[in-house]
Amino acid sequence: MLTRTDSAGTTMSSGPGSFQFMNQYVKALKTPEVVGLCSNFGFSNTYVNGNKIKLNTKFTNSDFWKVTDFDFLEGKPYNDQQINNRDYVAVITDGLRDQYFEDGDHGVVGKYIEVESINYRVIGVVRGSPATRLYTYSDIYFPYTLPKSNYEDKGVNGSYVAMILGKKKADLKAIQSEFDHMITQLPPSLWNDGGRFSVLKVNAETFFDHAIQSFGSRKTTQLYTIFGLVLVMIIGLPTVNLVNVNVSRILERASEIGVRKSFGAPARALLWQFVIENVFITLIGGVLALVLSLIIIEMINSSGWIAYADLAINPTVFLISVGVCFLFGLLSGVIPAYRMSKLKIVEALKS
Repeated sequence: MLTRTDSAGTTMSSGPGSFQFMNQYVKALKTPEVVGLCSNFGFSNTYVNGNKIKLNTKFTNSDFWKVTDFDFLEGKPYNDQQINNRDYVAVITDGLRDQYFEDGDHGVVGKYIEVESINYRVIGVVRGSPATRLYTYSDIYFPYTLPKSNYEDKGVNGSYVAMILGKKKADLKAIQSEFDHMITQLPPSLWNDGGRFSVLKVNAETFFDHAIQSFGSRKTTQLYTIFGLVLVMIIGLPTVNLVNVNVSRILERASEIGVRKSFGAPARALLWQFVIENVFITLIGGVLALVLSLIIIEMINSSGWIAYADLAINPTVFLISVGVCFLFGLLSGVIPAYRMSKLKIVEALKS
């Protein structure tokens, strides 16, 4: 994102970069493994048997396909030679294939699709991307050198996004440093609009940080705090319920503890009994939760409620959730059990 302001901060221009800016000052970075360029999705129409199909369109360079991880069902992406030759080629999604071609099941690579009175040869078919993936979502993808891409527009602001892929995570700081140095080489005449602007800020962010800041605030700490409080409220009720269940279960078994102590069971043995029980119950709950989650996710993915839904369980999040449940279960179960194990036999039996 590029933001230009005057010295007083009364005039501002903010938005994505132009293709020329991205190509000269981002694509030229040496540290990344590859830099993909793409436009924000646009809109076009196509017609089948007189019926209009509204399309989301996107213009990209060839490295866009290297950064992303599309599943090609047919054919392949366009290459640099086709882009430089300005070949009228396109990659379409399986959804558009099924809508536009009556015999799509028999393959459509090499066939033509007409968009805004221009015929494009289909060279690839990909599984569609959900609309929630803003920078990859589209119905049809074109080389950036084709009409209506605006890739020759001058200036720094435009409608293009650069996606930078590092060789490894440790390279992110080096990439950011190289990018910041590259920006310092921008000639003021390129962005100050004849002296109208005097301050330029260019942000290169991870997708997560960009998504957080899209809520309208650049104070990520405040947003993290708000999300954290909401999360605590969401898990608070189940946690209190879990504690109450465990405490009640332990109190109900006070007489059992008294009987076992009367037969010589040491406090450590009683404590380990409840630890093992809590671990076992937590594992059973985790397995049931995993199975039910898989069933529900599969139902959502196959229902068609969300186009191209690709929901999945994040192993890290799942393990953390099980760990939190285990921790609260352990504390709420073992602590009362420890206190009960310290009771005198007569008091435990009376309980």
